[in-house]
Amino acid sequence: MRKPAISLSELKERIYDKAKSEKAHRFWGLYVHICKVATLYQAYKNAKANDGRPGLDGITFEWIEDYGVMKYLEEISNGLREKTYKPEPNRRVEIPKENGKKRQLGIPNIKDRIVQGAVKQILEPIFEADFCDCSYGYRPNREAQEAVSSVGREITFGKHLVLDVDLSGYFDNVRHHILFEKIARRVNDDDVMHLIKLICKANGRRGVPQGGVISPLFSNLYLQEVDEMFTRAKAVVRSYYGTELSFYRFADDSAPRGYT
Repeated sequence: MRKPAISLSELKERIYDKAKSEKAHRFWGLYVHICKVATLYQAYKNAKANDGRPGLDGITFEWIEDYGVMKYLEEISNGLREKTYKPEPNRRVEIPKENGKKRQLGIPNIKDRIVQGAVKQILEPIFEADFCDCSYGYRPNREAQEAVSSVGREITFGKHLVLDVDLSGYFDNVRHHILFEKIARRVNDDDVMHLIKLICKANGRRGVPQGGVISPLFSNLYLQEVDEMFTRAKAVVRSYYGTELSFYRFADDSAPRGYT
């Protein structure tokens, strides 16, 4: 008898539980789930909900709806399975920041957003099981507002010394080889690693595009060791000095307006 196929949500729960209970486990057999039309369809729905402008190929969501969503996703699935899929460079746009400067965004083609979203659907539960509680930027079921509110509460308790650290040009300076090493600690799937390398290197030898669907996950993973360092520092200070430190990390553009 054939076992009934599990849903994407159940698969993600199983992946998360496995990652949470076995911190040294390296996951394999992930690529087949990324290629599934069900995974791509969820990624498509997420991308459509976020809307956004078309990439360099000019294809819009309206065009895809007219063409046939499932037909379009089947073609992407086949391209992934047959290893003919190749991501295109992002369309570069600049948006003004409140300080007068400009932030450069990379807008992938919708097809590439779908593939990145599918990769994120499968990988995110693995790394969410490892991320520290102090991280709030672009994580599921978490908002930067929560970190801001926590800071406000602690100020009322007498914690008035605040250290504000900003990473300049962070997305543009992520070293790919370091990122790939971090991913490989939990992923033992050559096809997945190859796809991730294609995605990252489509836009240069360094950095992840600010605007890419999977960039926030990769960025949180890249900074995981920083979060762990502060977590250890909190334990040391508590043990030796009896003082409780607090540390919260979130991206400045994920915070409520007026708080950064």
